[in-house]
Amino acid sequence: MAKNVFKPQHEHQDCIGEALSRADSICRLRGVKLTQIRRRVLELIWDSHKAVKAYQLLDQLSEGDKRVRPPTIYRALDFLMTHGLVHKVDSLNAYIGCSGAGKEHNAQFYICEACGEVSEIAGQELSMVLDKQARKTGFVIQRQMVELHGRCQQCTN
Repeated sequence: MAKNVFKPQHEHQDCIGEALSRADSICRLRGVKLTQIRRRVLELIWDSHKAVKAYQLLDQLSEGDKRVRPPTIYRALDFLMTHGLVHKVDSLNAYIGCSGAGKEHNAQFYICEACGEVSEIAGQELSMVLDKQARKTGFVIQRQMVELHGRCQQCTN
């Protein structure tokens, strides 16, 4: 099950370390390279549990006269998405680290509209219901992402 970042006892530094370690393992097993720029993009995405836009990453990676170009960021993001290390949160046009990396799953998110925190939730029940309904109509689901917008516990208290 994904960690609930909305809980106060959440240890965020553990998330970053676990995500980078998991990414290293996944890339090694697949025979692909987690280059320095890909790793840094992943680290920046995991730096908070808020969804990050590509141009925010671009600004964070560019230092002084050394500007990173947009294609560099988008190539890194494509790689990270292809290998299941990040998700694109379509409604926000932004990216979030995948807490279930390395496991086949459908993305489901709680998105707090007050503080901007995004939490990936685990639960196959919803996926099974949606798949069953799709089969009834002959629809074949190729990609599933459920985004639930509202307020986290901290913002409702």
